[in-house]
Amino acid sequence: MLGLTGREAASIGIIGGADGPTAIYTTTKLAPALLGPIAVAAYSYMALVPIIQPPIIKLLTTKKERQIKMVQLREVSKGEKILFPIAVTIIVTLLIPSAAPLIGMLMLGNLIKESGVVGNLVEHVKGAMLYCITIVLGVTVGATANAHTFLNVTTLKNIGVRDYLPLHLELWGSTVWEK
Repeated sequence: MLGLTGREAASIGIIGGADGPTAIYTTTKLAPALLGPIAVAAYSYMALVPIIQPPIIKLLTTKKERQIKMVQLREVSKGEKILFPIAVTIIVTLLIPSAAPLIGMLMLGNLIKESGVVGNLVEHVKGAMLYCITIVLGVTVGATANAHTFLNVTTLKNIGVRDYLPLHLELWGSTVWEK
C-alpha cells in the first residue's frame, strides 16, 4: 500500500503508537533501510506534540472543560511502585522474549527511580548519561540516514499520510470521544 511493503508500513505505523526508542527498535527488526527517516519522524513528532495538541484541544473543548482538575483516586504504595517494573519485565519476557532488552531497560530505569536508594544514580541517568546516550543515538541513526532513502518521495509521503495525519485524527477523535 502506498508503495511500501508490509514490514516498511509497520515500521512507519509504529511512530504514532510508540515512543522514539520503540520505533527505532521496531524499524531495525522490520525495515532497517528506513531507520533514518523513521527516527527523525518519531522524535520530531514527540517534539511537536506540545505545539500540535493545544490548538486542537482548544478547538474541541470548552474553557470549563479545560479547567477540570484531575485527582488521584488513591495513593500508590512504595511496594507497588517497586513491584510494577519487576512484574512487567517478567510477564513481557515470558510472552515476548525478543522484547526483553527493550522492556527490561525501560523497567530498570523505572525501578532505579522508584527504589529511592540510588539517588546519585538517578540524577546521573537524568542528566549526563541522558545527554551522552542522546548524542550516541543521534550519531548512529544519522550514519544510517542516506539522502536516497531519507529524501525519497515515497518515504516522505508515507510518513505524512500514515503518521502525522492519523495522529491528528486520533487526537481529534479521542478528544471528542471523551466529551
